[in-house]
Amino acid sequence: MIHRSTFGTSARRDRIERIELSLSNGFSASVLSWGATLQSISAPDARGHFDSVVLGYTSLDDYRCAHGRLGATMGRYANRIANGRFEIDGVAYQVECNEGKHAIHGGPEGFDRRPWQVARIVDEPNGPQVRFELRSPAGDQGFPGAMVMAVTYALVPPGDVVITYEACTDAPTVFNTTNHAYFNLAGEGSGSVLDHEVTLFADRFLPVDDELIPLGEMRDVTGTVFDFREPKPLGRDIRSDDAQVRLGRGFDHCYVLSSSERSTTPRLAARVLEPTSGRTLEVLTTEPGLQLHSGNVLNGRYGGASGRAYRQSDGFCLEAQHFPNAPNVSHFPSTVLRPETVYRSMTVYRFGVDDTPRV
Repeated sequence: MIHRSTFGTSARRDRIERIELSLSNGFSASVLSWGATLQSISAPDARGHFDSVVLGYTSLDDYRCAHGRLGATMGRYANRIANGRFEIDGVAYQVECNEGKHAIHGGPEGFDRRPWQVARIVDEPNGPQVRFELRSPAGDQGFPGAMVMAVTYALVPPGDVVITYEACTDAPTVFNTTNHAYFNLAGEGSGSVLDHEVTLFADRFLPVDDELIPLGEMRDVTGTVFDFREPKPLGRDIRSDDAQVRLGRGFDHCYVLSSSERSTTPRLAARVLEPTSGRTLEVLTTEPGLQLHSGNVLNGRYGGASGRAYRQSDGFCLEAQHFPNAPNVSHFPSTVLRPETVYRSMTVYRFGVDDTPRV
């Protein structure tokens, strides 16, 4: 089932839509044409009680003014580019910087801060879906090439949110995208996520410098606080004296799922369990990296859908993407997109329950 409504009006008088997708079992998700944003996901706990499990706002003004990029689609380049500079085929480019001297998430007016066109809405037999499209002109935020990007949200029974990305360009450029949802499996606005038990199916992570730019190393997680290969509460080591944790003010690091290009089919990258509700989340993706972000930047300035302020570690991100600063690190998977290639990527958020009794 699909329900469309008006969410607000942009500063340029664009009508911003809210599209609610739902399945017959009650599982649902709401998305906005502002930033192609995932606003809410309603999923059951082990007792059958439904709550939204992603952080989101109820007004367009909050999405425009807040800086957490809650649930939005990132572009042209998710995560960081050092000094906002890179080269393609020997030609140097400078893009707009918005994190000190560095660029992050596409610049000050990235894809998360724009109205997208609702290109298609279909209620397929196996679940509803909506496709958003955005045109980005050559020189947008300093990036070369005119680009068209599309993101499709689809619900698949019993509890999958499938996000498919496509992009093409008329000149060589760099491109990296992800969804920036903050999850709280106990329910949006319920408080800290530090008790969530996290498993990451990755043997290496990317250590960073004091400005959160990757050093270029793919470091083994063995013997470090970054080892989540077995289930571990997110908060167990978040206050450790580890130098990398201090730099990130918690976890804000990319895990290496593959040192090569994206895969053709989604593979399991992470699993999370919230022990009280029994809700689980699995992340499957075709991308080579997964950014773990422990909600370090949430500062309590804005109230969410529950009417409660979002404070540090009230949500966590698992952002499937290519590596930060890949345009400047030759041994990272390439993020160069050329006119003869269509970018395609898929990430699946799979919700379920674990009703195993707990002592």
